[in-house]
Amino acid sequence: MTLVFGLGRSGLAVLEFLARRRRQACFYDDNPRPKDLQRAGALGFSACQVEEGRFNTVVAAPGVPIDHPLLRNLARNGAEIIGEVELAWRSRRLPLVGITGTAGKTTTTAFTAQLLQRRGVRARAAGNIDPPLIAVIDDPRLEAAAVELSSFQLERITRFAPEVAVLLNLGTDHIDRHGSLERYHAAKLRLLENLTPAHTLVYNSADPRVAAAAERCAAEKVAFAAGGTPRLSNARAAARAAGALLQKMARPASYEDLYNEALSLAAVPGRFEEVGRVNGVSFIDDSIATRTQSVLAALKAAPEPIAWIMGGMDKGADLDELLPLVRQKVRVVLAVGRDGARMAERFAKVTEVVAINEESGEEALAEAIASAMSRLQRGSVLLAPLATSFDQFADYKERSRVFRKLVSSMEGAGG
Repeated sequence: MTLVFGLGRSGLAVLEFLARRRRQACFYDDNPRPKDLQRAGALGFSACQVEEGRFNTVVAAPGVPIDHPLLRNLARNGAEIIGEVELAWRSRRLPLVGITGTAGKTTTTAFTAQLLQRRGVRARAAGNIDPPLIAVIDDPRLEAAAVELSSFQLERITRFAPEVAVLLNLGTDHIDRHGSLERYHAAKLRLLENLTPAHTLVYNSADPRVAAAAERCAAEKVAFAAGGTPRLSNARAAARAAGALLQKMARPASYEDLYNEALSLAAVPGRFEEVGRVNGVSFIDDSIATRTQSVLAALKAAPEPIAWIMGGMDKGADLDELLPLVRQKVRVVLAVGRDGARMAERFAKVTEVVAINEESGEEALAEAIASAMSRLQRGSVLLAPLATSFDQFADYKERSRVFRKLVSSMEGAGG
């Protein structure tokens, strides 16, 4: 008997997978949403009590803490605890590129899938990027997939080993979930644990932690050098990753051609993109930048002086690492959201800090933009939140859409 622990996007995709295969299962969720319960019922599954010894396999959603007391009891009584990525990989050995890192995962995943498609491979992006891998694994037309892998997902793999693994960087993130930087990095590095000489590891040779992990890995190694901007780095990683998988599929392509193609691909919304210019000031949307390393890259790349819009729900960001760059390039920090003002206090000694107290996400961003424009005659307004969006928005995508809408509504935006 299989227990699906946690609904939402991942858990419902697992139930759909099990329904397609007519496998018996039930589900449990600490706080289920009515629409999720309705969908699970329509698939023919019902909620159940979590009883030790009743379940052989438990598929836990990424959002369920690794140390959830019920999961720990289940494991002690013999249940195997896995995630949907592990389940998908076991069900079909589809050629995969597994991509992780603190920053750049989504863009690299999207670029890798598109590069494979341009070479005639029926491939798609999946995983932490929508849709979940389990939702597409049964598609008989699919020849390969590029899979974005979060630390939450990698906590719950056991034998998972993609043909090509990509390790982009190891920075600071999700300390609120993992408890320490060491545990967060350990979760990321689980991607490398099952690799053999038959696999390929694409890694960022400029990151000392990544390079050290690669040295210990048994896989064939292909290094890439980080570029001057996140886009260049992601394009290089995607070109190496796509090239490695194409080689394994006996469809070789040159790195130079793949890299040049990657540079021509459209940016993924919400990831360091200029979305307008008003009176000589550039507006840059990097709504996905919720990690210290991502924000560092954004601050380095944005034209100065910078009006930096940051804040939301703090994940345990390393603020001290940002101080030198804030002192050098940031004219004003505009703090929004639940934790923005508290987080921004760290920067008050090196630049001006303005706390935006609007409860509405859209109104907060509008006030932040107005405050920025009252201080800048050149440079850039950078949305790089260093925090999650869930206090004021549905997700980072909605935060991105609202920011872009506000910019486009300003006279002269886009010029």
